Amino acid sequence: MARGKYGTVFSIGLQNTFVYRWNFLLKTLFSLIPLAATVFVWRAVFSEGGSDTHGYDFHGIVFYFLLTNLVDTLVTPTEDEWQIAAEIRDGRISAFLTKPVDYLAYRLSLYASYRIVYTSVTLLPLALLFWGFHDFLRMPQSSATWPIFLLSLSLSALIQFLMAYLIAMLAFWILEISTIVFLLYSFEYFLSGQVFPLDLLPDSFQGVIRWMPFTYEVFFPVQIFLERIQGPLLWQGLAIQTLWAAILLTMARCAWNKGIRHYQAVGG
Repeated sequence: MARGKYGTVFSIGLQNTFVYRWNFLLKTLFSLIPLAATVFVWRAVFSEGGSDTHGYDFHGIVFYFLLTNLVDTLVTPTEDEWQIAAEIRDGRISAFLTKPVDYLAYRLSLYASYRIVYTSVTLLPLALLFWGFHDFLRMPQSSATWPIFLLSLSLSALIQFLMAYLIAMLAFWILEISTIVFLLYSFEYFLSGQVFPLDLLPDSFQGVIRWMPFTYEVFFPVQIFLERIQGPLLWQGLAIQTLWAAILLTMARCAWNKGIRHYQAVGG
C-alpha cells in the first residue's frame, strides 16, 4: 500500500518536473562555462609546474572535474530545500498532518523523480561534453569498481537530500532560511571537492575533512571511480558515508517531530 502511495507521488513528480525541462537544460549548458574556465586554469598550472601534481596529470585533473559535474548532475537536489521551506512557511504543511503520509518519504519520492527528469534532460549535453573530452576519459580497470561506485553514489544522493531537508526544517523556527542556505552551501562547495581535489590539501587538513559529510557528497564517489582510493581506506570511507546517511536520517526525523510540535503550538 505504502509502495503504491509513494509510487504515485513519484509519478506525479515526474510529470510536474518535466514542465521545467528547458530550465534544466539551460542550467546544464551554463554550468559548462565554469568547467571550461577550470580547464584553462589547470592547463596553466600544469604548464608551469610540471606534468604531475599529487598523482594527477593534466588529463587526470580534467577527467576529475568531468566526473564532479556528472555526480553533481545525478545527485544534487534541485531547490528541494526552498520548496519544503515554502510549504512550511505558507502553511501548506498542514495538509500532511491529517493524511497517512510520511512527509520525509513523500519528499524523497519527489527528489527521486526530480533527479530522473533532470538527468534525462541533461543527458545529451553531458554525453556531448564527455565525447568532446574523450581523450581525457579513464575508465576503471576493475569491474568491481562499478557497483561500489554506484553504492557510494546512492549514499551521496541520500546525504545531499537529507542535508537539504534538514536545512528546510529550520523554516519551522526561522522565517527566512536563505542566509543559512548560502552559508552552508559555500562550505559545501569547497569541502565536497568541486573547487579542486581534496587530496591536494595537506594531510593534517585531510584528516579532519574525511570525517565531515561534505567529503562524501562528490569527492569520495569520484575517487572511487578513479580508483584512487582502494583497500581498507575504501571500506572505511564507505562505512563513514553510511554512518553519515544514518545520522542525517535520524536528525531529519527528529527535526520533523520537533518542528511539527512547534508548528502546532504556534498555529493552534
